[in-house]
Amino acid sequence: MVNLQDILYQVQLRSVNGNLQTTISGLQIDSRKVVTGNCFIAIKGVQADGHAFIDTAISKGATVIVCEQLPATLKEGVTYVQVENASEAAGWMSHHYYGEPSAKLKLVGITGTNGKTTVATVLYKLFTQLGYDCGLISTVQNMIAGQPYAATHTTPDAISINALLKQMVDAGCRFAFMEVSSHAIHQHRIAGLQFAGGVFTNITHDHLDYHKTFDAYIRVKKKFFDDLPAGAFAISNLDDKRGAVMLQNTVARTYYYSLRSMAEFKGKILENGLTGLLMNINDKEVHFRLIGEFNAYNLLAIYGVAICLGEEKEEVLQLLSEMTGAEGRFDYVVSPAERIIGIVDYAHTPDALENVLKTIRQLRGADERIYTVVGCGGDRDKTKRPAMAQIACDYSDKAIFTADNPRSEDPLEILRDMEAGLNSAARRKYISIADRREAIKTAFSLAQPGDIVLVAGKGHEKYQEIKGVRNHFDDKEEIEKVITLLNK
Repeated sequence: MVNLQDILYQVQLRSVNGNLQTTISGLQIDSRKVVTGNCFIAIKGVQADGHAFIDTAISKGATVIVCEQLPATLKEGVTYVQVENASEAAGWMSHHYYGEPSAKLKLVGITGTNGKTTVATVLYKLFTQLGYDCGLISTVQNMIAGQPYAATHTTPDAISINALLKQMVDAGCRFAFMEVSSHAIHQHRIAGLQFAGGVFTNITHDHLDYHKTFDAYIRVKKKFFDDLPAGAFAISNLDDKRGAVMLQNTVARTYYYSLRSMAEFKGKILENGLTGLLMNINDKEVHFRLIGEFNAYNLLAIYGVAICLGEEKEEVLQLLSEMTGAEGRFDYVVSPAERIIGIVDYAHTPDALENVLKTIRQLRGADERIYTVVGCGGDRDKTKRPAMAQIACDYSDKAIFTADNPRSEDPLEILRDMEAGLNSAARRKYISIADRREAIKTAFSLAQPGDIVLVAGKGHEKYQEIKGVRNHFDDKEEIEKVITLLNK
């Protein structure tokens, strides 16, 4: 039990009706989870407004209501706290309720369009290998000192984040690595967190269904660095057009990484093949198991974080040389008989798809063909659809357009959106098969020995969401089934 007044520090209050000395048994933003003695925080979300569920929360035992707009009728025995921003209040209240856990370990946030999961996951693996108990909050999974916990969002809500961080502190974790999405920044889910450092990977067109304009998307990402404290470090990709802009107003210590310019963490690719990357990093030559130029950038970011956190250069590079990436990121399977290579990648933006296909083109032999199976998510940024379709055709010998997570949309409508922007050359290089399983089978049936099949868009996801129902679907599992049939 925690005293309400003790957790309102740094929350912008507008009015209080009731007793601030009341004790609460927990914080909730979902009225369905409220139990007796809870504080319910009414947040205006994208899908629903928590203010509509205040009466439900009280009927289930909430004794404190935090909201932006007071109900018309205030119920006796309930304390009402009116705040300027309920999302931001949830962050600060969670920070204090759970004992300020982010200040009791070194928390590093990774933001950017692509690369967040790989950077966060490999940092977690690296610092575990360095002998520390660590935490990970990522798209694929959350980890606490070696124990996995299911992940539901790239960045969870403020209460869940602080509860996870409290568990990490209790488990003896000294470091935590966390993906920070643009939605989480905009929705104040990271309010109150005490970051030891931040990383910017890159920024390309994504989430415009939410942010509306690319400039707004950039400003949201930049806010993360603007808010870092003076004692923190900020590391940015100098080769990205917005890399320097991201850090121009931060008071944190600034560092850059680059393959093309002088930077604190400078890399050069010496060899790039299916066996990995041979790189020179700050005058040290190292072979890494990760593949492709995009992973060269990820490795530089990871190396930079480790150095900023005080680790020894030689040991970091030696351990990094053995690291594999995150699940569903350039994850490949080879058919032993046909020698067809199947690659699963989470690439779900035009830039990410182009990066992966460019890497595959660099790695393939002269006679090897590329087949790309790709779709676009429903109820998401529609401007990506024709761009991704064109990229798939430009960089592949044959593209197969299919369903991704259509959600509430008709998959055939999504396919028509993808097809609409194709030029005449691209129109000769694609087929559309709405059923994702059949699309994968078709790609492998067309492929010859030595060819490469890329299945893009879903990566680590183990489901396909259709009309609100999540059905089990795993791209890598489907590839392995096809390969098994091919080898019979």
